[in-house]
Amino acid sequence: MATRNRNDWIEFDQKHVWHPYASVTRPLPVYPVVSAKGVRLTLADGRELVDGMASWWAVIHGYNHPVINEAIRSQLDRMAHVMFGGLTHPAAVSLAEKLVEMTPTPLTRVFFADSGSVSVEAALKMALQFHVARGDGSRRRMLTVRRGYHGDTFGAMAVSDPENGMHHLFSGILPQHLFADAPCCVRDEDWDDSDIASMRALFEAHGDEIAAVIIEPLVQGAGGMRFYCAEYLRQTRALCDRYGALLIFDEIATGFGRTGTLFAMDQAGVVPDILCLGKALTGGYMTLAAVLTNDRTAEGVCSGEPGLFMHGPTFMANPLACAAARASIDLLLESPFKERVQSIENHFKSALESCRDYPHVADVRVKGAIGVVELTRPVDMEWIEEEFVKRGVWIRPFGKLVYLMPPFVIEEEDLTRLTDVVVETLKTPKLR
Repeated sequence: MATRNRNDWIEFDQKHVWHPYASVTRPLPVYPVVSAKGVRLTLADGRELVDGMASWWAVIHGYNHPVINEAIRSQLDRMAHVMFGGLTHPAAVSLAEKLVEMTPTPLTRVFFADSGSVSVEAALKMALQFHVARGDGSRRRMLTVRRGYHGDTFGAMAVSDPENGMHHLFSGILPQHLFADAPCCVRDEDWDDSDIASMRALFEAHGDEIAAVIIEPLVQGAGGMRFYCAEYLRQTRALCDRYGALLIFDEIATGFGRTGTLFAMDQAGVVPDILCLGKALTGGYMTLAAVLTNDRTAEGVCSGEPGLFMHGPTFMANPLACAAARASIDLLLESPFKERVQSIENHFKSALESCRDYPHVADVRVKGAIGVVELTRPVDMEWIEEEFVKRGVWIRPFGKLVYLMPPFVIEEEDLTRLTDVVVETLKTPKLR
């Protein structure tokens, strides 16, 4: 492929490469990236785009960071990969040590996976095996909330929104779980007990069937970019404890600073039994995820037949990915990330507010380094992406949502460019 000229490889992509969330019969344009550095993507024709997506929210330190580059090079000189079954290696142990150190005390066990979706699959299996091992095999259902999203594999799809999400076509095939009304209360000071009523009612009706609650803390990501208050998590923890269900937090999108604290759960003071991490874990360099549990859960899983957890991705704990992750975490913890995220939040609140006056805008909302403009109807993806690229930014909306989740290291000038383009583009009569 290196010998192909630019037009050849782009043409091959158009004919043969199937991109995510894309049709082969009605393909949308894809924009060819040849390099990336900092917060900029360079296209094959030389144009530069300011990246407002952080490559699906993962590249928190920007692209081509010298510290993470060196960590990978150093690890590569020792070994690129080794199976994790029956073997271990320093990069995995070092990363696990840091994850245990930076998460709440009860979370002491680390199971590595190779993507966010796979980490959710592992978490669901852990919850089910935990109850089977305890002789309570009737607990086979998960409880979650509507408007959620947990991944594209079958177990993850089954606990994502069954009607308005991306997976409704599979609703008759997937396991049937329980869905409470999505939380609505945004601030603790406005808490109304009716917000938890739906979940409480499902526990009252099905408490002996529920293995676990799985939820995205504070931010429902790809299911709608909805924000809700910390009190909902406290109430959910109390219900799980009362009815003997495990609590799973999916912090794949919210972990590592995106909401303003290291983890979103920190804002609620709630600790789950199982925690899923991914995306920004490696700073967006390589695919890697982790599932953390407390001793009670891990030991419970292994207390019954067959005495171990039946899950083992081939590339789990890949040394290159672990080295990148450890370097990324150290970079984050040594940086003023809270101040940076707060600055991004302040900018979004000020710069995007004018969109609220547009007749085709339903809502504008901001939390941490997440800025969302919700329209009254879905956008024309091909048109709006082309407009954004013409204006020198990379922003990829979905459905009715135009949102920004940039790298934390973005400078004010580039951040202003992103928000200016959103405000100006959404002003067009085409969207009315």
